Amino acid sequence: MPVVVIANPKGGVGKSTLATHVAGYFASQGHTVMIGDADRQQSSRLWLGLRPPEARRISGWDLTADHLGKPPKGTTHVVLDTPAGLHGKMFKEVLKLADHVIVPLQPSVFDIFATRAFLDELAEHRQAAHLQVGIVGMRVDSRTIAADKLHEFVDSLGLPVLGYLRHTQNYIHLAARGLTLFDVAPGRVEKDLAQWEGICRWLDK
Repeated sequence: MPVVVIANPKGGVGKSTLATHVAGYFASQGHTVMIGDADRQQSSRLWLGLRPPEARRISGWDLTADHLGKPPKGTTHVVLDTPAGLHGKMFKEVLKLADHVIVPLQPSVFDIFATRAFLDELAEHRQAAHLQVGIVGMRVDSRTIAADKLHEFVDSLGLPVLGYLRHTQNYIHLAARGLTLFDVAPGRVEKDLAQWEGICRWLDK
């Protein structure tokens, strides 16, 4: 059972947007999906509560920041949204569960340096435990110098950049309805779906 963890110790980088969309992608492929939210803000849980009954089913995994436990039986794919400030015991518990870790990262010098130690630690675990780790550039145009600097930084760690997601109102409007790009007609969000192709290929490995 693949467990995909969305993590970055810095707040406000787009963890819940990524978590809900990864869950939405798995559901669109016909998998039995569960999303857990260990963040105190409970954004992913709120999103799940807004999800319409006619949308592909995604179940909620009840957990707390103090106790993760194991995903319930009967689920084929799990996505875990983690809190800002992830470190210590909880960080280790999360990595025990994870098969894949996606780190959302905005291309500013402040975000990069705030995340550096976390990425270094992830790189060490990746080598020791065959953990798959990937970076997603958030709110960034891949044609900009900022994107080039982000790629240069991540390459120095030996971690892949899975894709760049542009800043668009599509994510905001869909979240307000408990939906993802994968729940609506592709023609409406074609440009955004194209940015997800590399992420989806990596998830399917």
